[in-house]
Amino acid sequence: MMRLKDFAANGIGAETLARLVRDGSVIRPARGLYQLADGSGDAARILAEASVLVPRGVICLTSALQFHELTLQMPSTVWMAIDRAAWRPKIDYPPIRFVRFTGSSLTEGVERHSIDGIEVAITNPARSIVDCFRYRAKVGLDVALEGLREGLRQRKVTSDQLWAYGTTGKVWSTLRSYVEAMVAADA
Repeated sequence: MMRLKDFAANGIGAETLARLVRDGSVIRPARGLYQLADGSGDAARILAEASVLVPRGVICLTSALQFHELTLQMPSTVWMAIDRAAWRPKIDYPPIRFVRFTGSSLTEGVERHSIDGIEVAITNPARSIVDCFRYRAKVGLDVALEGLREGLRQRKVTSDQLWAYGTTGKVWSTLRSYVEAMVAADA
């Protein structure tokens, strides 16, 4: 998966690329984005496509929960965090829903994963759960609770990690009772 400028940097001109698209060797899933025709179309691939189109964005919320296998929800759009002052790109495919983060909340708890050779920034499991509680009005409380339940059950998060991200995200007062109830139920 590459952008037009990546092809140009490797000595492949626009006409050659257009010929490859006409021949069917390369497909153009979105404006300015190209990939081999035999590329997979799974959910992780869509996250990689979004990361190529928004290089400074961070995959978050339900999309991050789905990547970490903490939810059965299959989001219809890719949730992506961008800086509060950043320009919001207009992208038709893949469908992306943007949320705005500032300063350390855009970098804290972010992991880099390689998907089909593309480095993708994704919030870690604990941070993803806390963010879902922060944005529960947008993603739904049921999604946040499912992520919390699965994160604790699969031991991908600890209550200490949730406390750390919850206090910095100013949502610990809401999250605390749910964490205590789920930890007590497992004991």
